[in-house]
Amino acid sequence: MDRRKSIKALVVGTLSTGVLIEACKTDDKKQPDQAQPATADAVTRMPEEQVADKELREEKFFTSGELATITVLGDIIIPRDEVSGSASDAKVTEFIEFMANDKPEFRTPLRGGLRWLDLQCLNRYEKQFRDLDEKQQLEMVDEIAYPAKAKPEFKQGVAFFTLMRNLTMSGFYTTEMGVKDIGYLGNRPNQWNGVPEDVLKQYNVAYSEKELKECVSFDKTA
Repeated sequence: MDRRKSIKALVVGTLSTGVLIEACKTDDKKQPDQAQPATADAVTRMPEEQVADKELREEKFFTSGELATITVLGDIIIPRDEVSGSASDAKVTEFIEFMANDKPEFRTPLRGGLRWLDLQCLNRYEKQFRDLDEKQQLEMVDEIAYPAKAKPEFKQGVAFFTLMRNLTMSGFYTTEMGVKDIGYLGNRPNQWNGVPEDVLKQYNVAYSEKELKECVSFDKTA
């Protein structure tokens, strides 16, 4: 299964799977250190937003073992290929840590899902998920990656993996690496060379001399 292609198709078609980030909470009204050099955030965000964002990034929720598992899962969902890096290369693990702090409602589903996954792996392989070999990890992921095919007893695992996949996609495809991965170029200057000559002939119309001079520039190399 080429997970990367299926995920990319979903992102190109919908841009998001419903978890694109909401604005950070700004309850803390403390002012940032005025001695800090100006950054892009300093221009685009309110001072209290910068403080709240800094505190969220410094806060830690997951254990080192949980972060290791999140990293492995992220790289299974979006692996490195010839086009771009993996989820962890785009710092998706840090993004998911940030989201767990910014939106506490993610904490229980994520931590509970990680524990569910490790328990399943301990029962099946006598190892935690992050310690399995690649083949075993993919076998376990395949059990919960397809909601329509999953066993009823894996319902919690399916919900957890769906959340992980959504967060991973949101984190990756909102980075510079992710934007380049799907080939999005954004608004770019160009030169319109008018309606193609074959189309003009098809409808038996033509540009006037005035239009050719003032409005249309035919560049055969464009």
